[in-house]
Amino acid sequence: MAEEQIKINPVRIQRNIAFLAVILFLGKMLAWYLTHSVTVLTDALEGIVNMIAGFLGLFSIILAARPRDTNHPYGHGKAEFLSSAVEGTLIVIAGVIIIYEGILHLITPNKIEKLDTGLLIVVVCGTINFLAGWYAEKKGRKSNSMILVSAGSHLKADAYSTIAIITGLSLLILTHNRWAWLDSVVAMCFAVIIIITGAKVLRRSIAGIMDEMDMKLLHEVITLLQEKRQPQWVDLHNLRVIQYGNMLHVDAHMTIPWYYQVIDAEKEIDALEALIRTHFNNQVELFIHIDACKPFQCKLCALASCPERKHTFEGQVEWTVSNLWANSAHGKGANVPA
Repeated sequence: MAEEQIKINPVRIQRNIAFLAVILFLGKMLAWYLTHSVTVLTDALEGIVNMIAGFLGLFSIILAARPRDTNHPYGHGKAEFLSSAVEGTLIVIAGVIIIYEGILHLITPNKIEKLDTGLLIVVVCGTINFLAGWYAEKKGRKSNSMILVSAGSHLKADAYSTIAIITGLSLLILTHNRWAWLDSVVAMCFAVIIIITGAKVLRRSIAGIMDEMDMKLLHEVITLLQEKRQPQWVDLHNLRVIQYGNMLHVDAHMTIPWYYQVIDAEKEIDALEALIRTHFNNQVELFIHIDACKPFQCKLCALASCPERKHTFEGQVEWTVSNLWANSAHGKGANVPA
C-alpha cells in the first residue's frame, strides 16, 4: 500500500487529463462539423468544460502541493476545493447552455449529415473518457486528491452521458433522419445529467471549503484509535479531523497519567502520530493538548501498573463519534462505565 501510494503522481496524472481533454475536444468538434448534430455539439461544449477544468485542476493541484508558509499555516490544500467548485459551476453552466441550444434546434431543426462517421468518433471519445475517468478517480482516492477524484467523476459522467448520445444518433441513423427532433431531445436529456453531475461536484467542494466533517474519515480514525489504544492513554476528547489535499490534520486532547514527565508525554504523542501516519500512508500533522488525569478518571484507567490509583478500575469508555468530538473529559457522571 505504501509503495503504491509513493508511485502515484497526481500532477502528472492531472497534466495528462488536461492534454487528453484538448485532444478529445478537437475530435468532438470534428464530429460536429461533419454531422451538424446539436447532440454532438452539446458533447463538444462539454469538452470545453473538460479542458478548462483540466488545466485549472492542474494549476490547483500544483498549488495545493506547496508546503505551508506564514500566510497559509495549514498549507494550500484548500485550493483543490476551490478548483472543484469552479469545475462544478462550469459543468452546470454547460448543461444550461445545452438545454438552451436544444430548445432552439427543436424549433428550427438542422439538416444532419454523416451520422455514421460522427457516431464512430463519439464512441471512441466516450470510451477514452470512461477509461481516463476510472483511472483518475482510482488514483485520486489512493492519494487523497480531491482534484483527481472530481476530474475522474466528471469524465465518467461524461462517458455515461455519451451512451445517451450514441442511442440518439443510432435512432437517427435507423430512421434515416425522419425523427430530427430526437436530436434536440437527446441533447436536453444529456444536459440534465450534466447539471446533476455539476451540482454534486459543487456540493462536495462547498463542504470542503466550509470544513464540513468527513464522517467516513472520522469513523476510520476513531476506529483505529479505539482498536490500537494504549493503557496509558487514559482519555481522548475534543477530536477534530480534517483533510486538506494530502495533509491530514488531527487535533485532540489526550489525557495521560499526571505523574508522567514531559519526555514521557512526547513519546505518547509520537506514538499516536506514528499510528495514524502508518495507517493512512500520507502526511499527518497533529496538534495534541496533553491533560493530566484526575482522581475520578481512575475508574476508566486500564493502566494496571499505576502507582497512584485512587479507585478500582471499572472499565474504559469506548471511543465513538458521539463522545470524542465534545470538549469535555470523560469520567464525570454518566460518562463513567456502568
